[in-house]
Amino acid sequence: MQKYKDKDNDSGIVAYEIGDDYIRVEYESGDIFTYNYEKAGKQRVEKMKELAKKGDGLNAYINKYIIPIYKED
Repeated sequence: MQKYKDKDNDSGIVAYEIGDDYIRVEYESGDIFTYNYEKAGKQRVEKMKELAKKGDGLNAYINKYIIPIYKED
């Protein structure tokens, strides 16, 4: 896992791991979630990878676009 920069210090994300078709995100709570192409879609996962590397906006993106997909189950 790589440390998430969290430029604004407001996300609750502490680390991430990037794979070919997924991103794994660790939160301050210790919870680790894996978001993959199959469930979240390639375009969304690639956007999350970009935001993770940038160190800003990942949590907001997950809350707006990814959580609703995972809540469908």
